[in-house]
Amino acid sequence: MNGGTDTDAHTAPQRVHYNVILIVLSLAGTTFAMLQSLVVPALPAIQHALHTSESGVAWILTGYLLSASVLTPILGRVGDMIGKERVLIAVLLVLAFGSLVSALAPSLGVMIAGRVIQGAGGGVFPLAFAIVRDEFPRERVAGGIGLISSLLGIGGGLGLVLPGVIVDNLSYHWLFWLPMFAVLVTTVLTVRYIPESPVKTPGRINWRAALLMSVGLSAVLIAITQTSNWGWGSAKTLGLIAAGSVVLGFWIRTELRANEPLIDMAMMRIRGVWTTNLVAFLLGVGMYASFVVIPQFVETPRVSGYGFGASITAAGLFMLPAAIVQLLVGPASGRLERRLGSLNMLQAGTTSTFLSFLVFAAAHDQRWHIYAAAALLGLGIGLAFAALANLIVDAVRQEQTGVATGMNTVLRTLGGAFGAQVAATFIASSIGALGLPTENGYTLAFGICAGALAIAVLVGFAIPRRGVGVRARVAAETAAG
Repeated sequence: MNGGTDTDAHTAPQRVHYNVILIVLSLAGTTFAMLQSLVVPALPAIQHALHTSESGVAWILTGYLLSASVLTPILGRVGDMIGKERVLIAVLLVLAFGSLVSALAPSLGVMIAGRVIQGAGGGVFPLAFAIVRDEFPRERVAGGIGLISSLLGIGGGLGLVLPGVIVDNLSYHWLFWLPMFAVLVTTVLTVRYIPESPVKTPGRINWRAALLMSVGLSAVLIAITQTSNWGWGSAKTLGLIAAGSVVLGFWIRTELRANEPLIDMAMMRIRGVWTTNLVAFLLGVGMYASFVVIPQFVETPRVSGYGFGASITAAGLFMLPAAIVQLLVGPASGRLERRLGSLNMLQAGTTSTFLSFLVFAAAHDQRWHIYAAAALLGLGIGLAFAALANLIVDAVRQEQTGVATGMNTVLRTLGGAFGAQVAATFIASSIGALGLPTENGYTLAFGICAGALAIAVLVGFAIPRRGVGVRARVAAETAAG
């Protein structure tokens, strides 16, 4: 329970209808999710404007992924400790500041710094999930979490559709100005309508564990994202992955021995948690690879024999079916969860995503092939992302919601970085006589994604159903207490 001052200060917000809270949290989640992919189609324009190289401009995305991966679980844990609302407000202000820095950036270094600051916005999702669990009526929790979780895919899809229109009619700077304005509005609404957390877990941050996790994750992510320059078999890549893995090993040992761990490893070993996290990683492989591969495929000149010669704007339209389907699935996720259950939704989502990459690999000669496959992708991502957070929430104690869902989000990001680089490697290694990737390179990239999603479907069968997950959680709580 909060102290008297906090309770009095938030008496009015606590009477706000839960749907108003959901709208505010959805605005925050959509804006952050869009920022993940918004710069991807515009990277060539930014590269030209900042007079940098292709490998240099790639750090605009890499810096963001690194920061989000490191900070998301930490911010989720801080929210569990000191209150989700106040941490969410701080996260939104930092996200707005990072957008301002990127919008005004006169050089690549400043732009990357702004993107690293924006990565703190990754805390939006675990904090939002925890707020829904704290504030919503029990029967509405699954639907609220499902909708907010699906926004990761919705925002990512919109982030590929909109940049062409923005860059063509304004400039790439507006890719940051517009989200900044949206974040500031959302911050005001958060202060006004989101009540402070009634559920808190007193404690302190294990900074040694935080440092080890940050260094280990950063080393592995840098190695993966630099494979297009270093190569998968290079000494730099293998050495950095090995070093990062060793540091992560020390991190896990530190967490196991700590009285107040940053990430409770007993929680991570729960069957409903590790299986769901593995599926999240594999879904990330497919989703982030699609962000890179599909626009690049449709923008390939027709002289190659397989591309559509699309502009940035037209390439975004190829992804429009995915965004539309996700916009339809997201609001319906609550009803679907009540009717199908989270596990069945996840299985349907991973299966649909698997089928979409099979279509991409087998049939991509006509525009309608791409539209159909993109619609299947949107359906799959929408269903699966809506289910993932609910499955995690079902498996852990209420006070662990922030950190548990934060780690699930991190694993999606890691899977995305891995999938995007593997796909890019196959494409880059298939350069033909015209200096363009061959069609076979794209087919292999789509096939790799289909393989990852096939494994995700199989892993889904190992996730316990809700009743089993609750019993496992209760048993873990009993053993811990």
